[in-house]
Amino acid sequence: MELPVLFSFRRCPYAMRARIAIYYSKINYEHREILLKDRPELLYKHSAKGTVPVLCLPNGNVIDESLDIMKWAISISDPDSWFVNHQDAQLKAIELNDTYFKKWLDKYKYYDRFPDFPPEFYRNKCEQVLDVYDKTLQNNQFLFDNNLCLGDMAILPFVRQFANVDITWFNKRFISLSDWLERLIKTKIFSSMMKKHTVWNSLNKSEDIIFKR
Repeated sequence: MELPVLFSFRRCPYAMRARIAIYYSKINYEHREILLKDRPELLYKHSAKGTVPVLCLPNGNVIDESLDIMKWAISISDPDSWFVNHQDAQLKAIELNDTYFKKWLDKYKYYDRFPDFPPEFYRNKCEQVLDVYDKTLQNNQFLFDNNLCLGDMAILPFVRQFANVDITWFNKRFISLSDWLERLIKTKIFSSMMKKHTVWNSLNKSEDIIFKR
């Protein structure tokens, strides 16, 4: 049986959330780990953007947006109802993350490339979003209610990136959000999808099949 093929890069937050959803839905697939500094030509053949994740389906369709891959996965199986309640709120939060927050996160992470302002300026822009998360988590276990949702996992890799810039400062600044982050990165889903894979190329064609039912 032909399986879906996922082109991925382990540390890319967009690829991370795609893998989380596929793992969660227990979908059989072939994993092709690439290096962003040495992207295979086949990646561009499937998606002109040349970014990850890219999911190639057996019917010939290609999904090259991470959120669309997440939606595809849970449309097949959503055992814990990640995307049943608060759908509009989840999508709005993800959109804010992928636009406003991601823009300032990149400048905070690579502040030396953006010398117009000190790193604290970029960090403060991110804090405006994270403060809302932290306040919500003072009353809820997760970002949308007391149940884990798709939105939590879609946003998780980006909050993780922010925290890792200065984890000591982050843990002191965002107590509730820090607890949320620690709980999620300790889950089996997160640790499993962060497994290291051999780099794929058209010559060695090293592919890892994840989840054989």
